[in-house]
Amino acid sequence: MHLETLQDLYVHELKDLYSAEKQLIRALPKMAKAAKNEKLAAGFEEHLKQTKEHAARLERILSNHKRSTRGSRCKGMEGIIAEGEEMVEEEADPEVKDAGLISAAQRVEHIRDRWLRHRPYLCRDAR
Repeated sequence: MHLETLQDLYVHELKDLYSAEKQLIRALPKMAKAAKNEKLAAGFEEHLKQTKEHAARLERILSNHKRSTRGSRCKGMEGIIAEGEEMVEEEADPEVKDAGLISAAQRVEHIRDRWLRHRPYLCRDAR
């Protein structure tokens, strides 16, 4: 990777966010299926819907900049999802497992907080 300008950095961050969103799109259905509490499962399904919207917005933004979505894989999200998958596979009391899934989802939000930092630019660029 060669970053010379703030524009290069911006595009790099967009691609990293896109990678994180795509990984999350694959992980959330597994978390919803593993959840025993119906409201928690519904929450994961709603989160999946929002995540798909975020990914589509990032695709539009990158397209507006005449850039592809291809880039390196978001390693932060990859690690957090791996931890979440361990919880999905864990044999545990249903309430305890749901609490573990909630904890995993909170770690995911740490990565997605970058979305909020970039949001003013992303919303403007998505038009």
